[in-house]
This record gives sequence, C-alpha cells and structure tokens, in this order.
Amino acid sequence: MSDISVRRVNYGYFIRPAEETGTGTPRVEPTLGYVVTHPSAGVILVDTGMGGNAEVDAWYQPTRIPLAAALKSAGTDMTEVKAVMNCHLHFDHCGGNPELAGVPIFAQQSELALARATESHTLPELVDHPGAQIEELTGEAEIAPGVFIMPTPGHTAGHQSLVVRRTDGTLIVAGQSHDNATLFTSDVLGHHAGVGEQPTWLDALLALDPKQVLFAHDNAVWTPS
Repeated sequence: MSDISVRRVNYGYFIRPAEETGTGTPRVEPTLGYVVTHPSAGVILVDTGMGGNAEVDAWYQPTRIPLAAALKSAGTDMTEVKAVMNCHLHFDHCGGNPELAGVPIFAQQSELALARATESHTLPELVDHPGAQIEELTGEAEIAPGVFIMPTPGHTAGHQSLVVRRTDGTLIVAGQSHDNATLFTSDVLGHHAGVGEQPTWLDALLALDPKQVLFAHDNAVWTPS
C-alpha cells in the first residue's frame, strides 16, 4: 500500500496588526492548509482558508487565494475532499467550509461551544452553514488508519492537531498550536531543560517522536535536533 502524502496549500496571507503581534509592529503571515492524501480514505483537508466580512477585511487586510484555486495548485480539487479538520474555528482557518457542504468536518466540542457562544470567536456563517456536517469530538479520534486528531489547546480551548503516521516517521500538522516553528522550538527546548511553562499536551506530542511538525502561519517546518 502506498504511503500517506501531505502537501501544503497556500491560501494567501494577511497583515496581523501591531495590537496583536506583541512587538509593536504589524506582521505579515501566510495562511496555510494541508492536503493529506490517504491511500484508502482519500483526501483529508486541514483548514480551508480565509473567510471574512468588511470588518475583518479592514482589520487584517487579507489577500486570499480561493479554495478551488488553492486546491488546484496543491494537485487536488474540492470533489476529492472526503473530510475536513479545522485546527480551530477562527475565520482564517475555516473560511472555505461552506463550499464543502456535506463533507464531514471534525471539530472539538469545546471549540464548537466557543464558536456558537460568541461572534467574537468566529464568523457564525462559517460554522453552521447550510449543509454543514460537523462531527463533534471530545478528545483524540482516529479518522483514518494511521491518521488521528489530537487536542492541542492553548490558542483556543478546542484547538486540535493532526497526527499522520507515515512509513518514514510521524508527521504532525500542528495548525496554530504555535504562531511559528521558532516558538515551538523554544517550548521543546524548555521542556527538555525543565525551564518555563509549556502546553500540557507537549509531552504526549513529543512521545510520538515526530519527524516533522507543520504550522498554519509559518512556511518553516520543525524537525528534531
């Protein structure tokens, strides 16, 4: 049987304003998804790009690549997508969900509760859209042989990552568990040195012996020392 492939999807970029960066200056960030092609389960899509409205666009100034075009550049199309995992339900991760009506969308129950409780968490029309087929999770779940979802809360209470066990090692699509690979590196080193406070799930993630960790807002890929 062929291996599970993972390919990056480019959904464009946005400008994170100075009020959110913690550095006093704006920062341009890519918006990335991942196409996970399983030999028996088909295409699992991690994140679907940026949604928006006038308020969002004024604040983040996004430059979007539409879902269909982004998937075509990644070598697939919407008809091949058999499941979606949003790492969380902020506008820049689930913007294309309404275009995938009828496709199962995996989300943690805690994330859905936040999304439905306050409009400040997301844009409601991106979550409970017509034809939405949401699969609510309350923890880890294997969604295909060798592919499972792991809760990685922090950025949001219901943030989750996708673990892919390939023949050449384990790959983790960590979404926005960290804003970038450098911050993840800092937490890994702090964990080994016993310095600072790291996410409670980091020990379990590192126990999987990942060979690569991929992120939603960073082109860089973490690899072990």
